[in-house]
Amino acid sequence: MKLRMIFIVVCAVALVGGGCEEEHMHQIPDTRAADEAAIRAASQEWSNAASSRDLEKAVSFYAEDATYNPPGAPLAAGKDAIRKVWANVVAIPGGNLRWVSSKVEVARSGDLAYDTGAYTLTKNDASGKPVTATGKYVVVWKKQADGKWKVIQDIDNPDQ
Repeated sequence: MKLRMIFIVVCAVALVGGGCEEEHMHQIPDTRAADEAAIRAASQEWSNAASSRDLEKAVSFYAEDATYNPPGAPLAAGKDAIRKVWANVVAIPGGNLRWVSSKVEVARSGDLAYDTGAYTLTKNDASGKPVTATGKYVVVWKKQADGKWKVIQDIDNPDQ
């Protein structure tokens, strides 16, 4: 009988504790809509920096420990390695890189998000004629201590 009573008390405590934890989760403000808007705005600003060939502005969207998986090239780990890749991108003759987010999904915790979309890259071919390539991307964003969103993982690949 005593063992049964201990079991019931333990179960009751676990049940109440679980309820308290669940209740606490509901008290955390849901900032996903505002975070999604902030990420969409940052992604657009980042695309504008790329299109205007602003190397430092383009690289500023990455966290210090970010990684970039450029198409057909090795992984670039850290901002310095990413800057080297981007230096080549902004130096492409006739180059104009732009992208548009199609989906931004923010975690309920409010600290991680992903962004998917499509890009276009216009550049001059060997004869100097502009050609356009298209592709898609996945970017993982992380909210920093200062509340700003920074890219921690960037992956893109061409359609063809």
